[in-house]
Amino acid sequence: MITAWRTIKCNEMKKARGIYHEQRARQKGISLIYLQALLSSTPCLILLLFCIQPLAADTFTFKADRMSGSRALGRETTILIGGAEVRSDNLLLRADRIEIHGDNNRYVECIGNVWGHEEDKNILFYTDRLSYDRTLKIAKLEGNSTLEDRENEIVARGRFIEYDDQNEITIFQIAVRLFKDDMVCRSEYAIYRRQEKLLDLSGFPIVYKNDDEFRADKIRVDLDTDDVMMEGSVSGTIIN
Repeated sequence: MITAWRTIKCNEMKKARGIYHEQRARQKGISLIYLQALLSSTPCLILLLFCIQPLAADTFTFKADRMSGSRALGRETTILIGGAEVRSDNLLLRADRIEIHGDNNRYVECIGNVWGHEEDKNILFYTDRLSYDRTLKIAKLEGNSTLEDRENEIVARGRFIEYDDQNEITIFQIAVRLFKDDMVCRSEYAIYRRQEKLLDLSGFPIVYKNDDEFRADKIRVDLDTDDVMMEGSVSGTIIN
């Protein structure tokens, strides 16, 4: 009877342990097949279960001349100084100083001589300061900022730029300038929709095209055809 009771108790403990690790595995995104392999192996391998990153995580690497940081729970921070470089999937960032923080290194803050390259779309960034959310894939540029879309031969500048990589929409604010071929666009606010190749200007917008000049409350430019559409207090000068 004692032997039988021990056998039943042991089976119950094994079953409970299996359910617990199965729940943990589902939270981490690990397949049940891999879980069974872990449970049938040594206790040391079971500990690896809690160190594995989610399977859908993107590539994330970094390097610098010097590194410091804190791993305090809830305040995890890594600071890279001197030749700092971070790669998050297809985005490469370089700066004098880079700070990484948040769950799974979600937030990247770049300070000083910031340079970035979105390699899939061949878009370059130059700015004084850049903040990047790796989950939402949104970059915010502050200071003297430039975005260069080499694929569409567009160079745009502003004091604040927000680049949404997933939706391919960029917002420019304050002293906005956009250059394409022989066209120059100026305004205080602009939205660039890359997929549609449309530029919406507001805040005293002006478009210069060759020797022609267009002004209105709002101006939309088709960057594929260079057509200009104006709305409100329209005026212009056309040189024949």
